[in-house]
Amino acid sequence: MSVLLESRVQGAPLFRRGKVRDVYEAGGDKLVIVASDRLSAFDVVLPTPIPDKGRVLTQLSNFWFRRTEKIVPNHLITTDLRRFPRAFRESKTLNGRAVLVAHCERIDIECVARGYISGSAWTEYKALGTVAGEKLPAALLESEQLPEPIFTPATKAESGHDQNITRAQLANLVGTDLARDLERLTLALYRFAHDEAAEKGLVLADTKFEFGFHDGKITLIDEVLTPDSSRYWDAETYKPGSAPPSYDKQYVRDFLLGAGWNKEPPAPALPEEVVRGTSERYRECYRRIVGKALA
Repeated sequence: MSVLLESRVQGAPLFRRGKVRDVYEAGGDKLVIVASDRLSAFDVVLPTPIPDKGRVLTQLSNFWFRRTEKIVPNHLITTDLRRFPRAFRESKTLNGRAVLVAHCERIDIECVARGYISGSAWTEYKALGTVAGEKLPAALLESEQLPEPIFTPATKAESGHDQNITRAQLANLVGTDLARDLERLTLALYRFAHDEAAEKGLVLADTKFEFGFHDGKITLIDEVLTPDSSRYWDAETYKPGSAPPSYDKQYVRDFLLGAGWNKEPPAPALPEEVVRGTSERYRECYRRIVGKALA
């Protein structure tokens, strides 16, 4: 297993460094995105990296980009380092965790699709009977499948928590036509991936997408259908009425809450067994979906 906490590429201008990804300018309206092994929880980057996490995120996103390109174009140009700008070609640390992409004008909305009621949606539903401000059927159980997948957008925050908004608020922010297109594409992508995951013995409970514009067309960007952006459950053990174990960082969140962390920086270091368990969950998610182990 490999570990990369932070990338350094000599001679490549850094465009921005996010919680997980380092983004470099690549000339000609292109970017190189490098997925590190950093892990954030409760909007704080933890001091302990998760081995191979960035490689899982990158390669699983690439798998889904290829599978969904008939639904919506995406920003991926190549994963072959030989086709990257010269500064990136000799860096062995980038192999399997870097992509060359088109530089898109990002739409600052998190496009969330939910097919099951869990997580923050369950919290709102218990209190108000709604999700994203819209009424749902009464007496749903935690993690129960919804009658139809729903679209629950949020504003994308540069720091702190994203803010959930209603579909009407989204239309006011971006316009009725774009709001309609974002909802249509989000639900189409979710339904496709949900059915694909089901064939692999997984339940895709919810996920989020990001979109931008490239040459005037809505384009899928960032990452897609990874354990960082999606909630996957094992279909054999799934049953409504509780929160099933998931292939994501919920394992880390549970540890941090149990350790008494107040969700304010600095975050505590993770013990070896939590690091190992999280890495195994990410790699297992990749194996289940792609059908082979991460190389």
